[in-house]
Amino acid sequence: MQFDFETTKDQTTGRSSKWAMMEAMLGRAVPQDMIPMWIAQSDLQPAPVLLDVLDDLRACGEFGYFDYSAFARHVAWWYEHRHGWRPNTDHIFELHGIGNAVGVTLQALTDPGDGIIVFSPVYHEFANKIRKNGRVMVQSPLLIDDQGLFRMDLETLETQLTGNEKAVMFCSPHNPAGRVWEAAEIQALSAFCARHDLILISDEIHMDLAFPGHTHLPTALHAPDSLPKLVVMSAASKTFDIAGLRTGYVIIPDDDLRARFAALYAALDIQPNRLGADLTCAAYTPQGAAWVDAMVQLIDGNRAALCAGMNAIPGVQAMPMQSTFLSWVDFSGTGMSDADIRSRLYDNARVLPTPGDGLGIGGALHHRFNVATTRAVVDEAVARVQAAFADLQ
Repeated sequence: MQFDFETTKDQTTGRSSKWAMMEAMLGRAVPQDMIPMWIAQSDLQPAPVLLDVLDDLRACGEFGYFDYSAFARHVAWWYEHRHGWRPNTDHIFELHGIGNAVGVTLQALTDPGDGIIVFSPVYHEFANKIRKNGRVMVQSPLLIDDQGLFRMDLETLETQLTGNEKAVMFCSPHNPAGRVWEAAEIQALSAFCARHDLILISDEIHMDLAFPGHTHLPTALHAPDSLPKLVVMSAASKTFDIAGLRTGYVIIPDDDLRARFAALYAALDIQPNRLGADLTCAAYTPQGAAWVDAMVQLIDGNRAALCAGMNAIPGVQAMPMQSTFLSWVDFSGTGMSDADIRSRLYDNARVLPTPGDGLGIGGALHHRFNVATTRAVVDEAVARVQAAFADLQ
């Protein structure tokens, strides 16, 4: 089946925050040809199966109350057929995206003032949700091994625990670096959580985007001893670029944790919206899977092009990508300050990636580049960045 991965969405509508909020992000006007590579959303055309469902919903005109039991069945089918683990449908809760899932989980299973461990640098919304919910973020800096990949440093973390820590927020695959964690690493983290009576919150929202040669390993499947303390959360939003529909889910295998979560969930009367539920169900089908397989091939090519182009600049190093559409690029070898690096990227290259200093310890002098776009856009961005740092050649 052929899919259109060469035509970008119409960015002139002002409806995409990735394009419309660039000036707000920088605090100044931006040139019209600025290439946004920051917010983790895609420029690609939607999967045809999603558009078909939208057409059907419009034709029937039914926007009222609905039976959303199919949602959990589609989630279970997707996990089983794409990732080898079939969760019990009774363990699945529908929520308004991962941000909402994190907030509800923290409120249901931890108390104000509790320490929440994260492995930094990491997705900035972890810090935001921890702070907004009155919990305390505990950063465990990631190490870089001899292959240039992130590794958790559980040995050092163990010596730094105070007893106030109550949960670990685990990003798998990892954002911003696209790290696919190995089974031994997941098992070590699970054992660590068991020793210290920590809830393990596994954010697997990028699970569908592993590149050839790499396989996402669900925490529940590859660390089964984690189940008494495990909360899994994910969504179709990153894979299918439907984050605006604010639909995600949480899976809680343990009876006690699930009961505690369910009590707050019921009190807040959380239910999915029809459009988000319908499109997630449409995405989690064989037709959706075929589109994902083709899209990952495109992203893999974009990944290779961007990483090779960045690595050709003296003092610049892209971390090897194993998954996601987010490339973590280290500019520290240039000897420049963060301000100088940003000036060259934003003003000279007219390329806007996510600055790494907002992603926690280890983020300074780094930028995260989103390659969920056409190959032509990636090639243009690479050429501009190379030109902006040409004096280093």
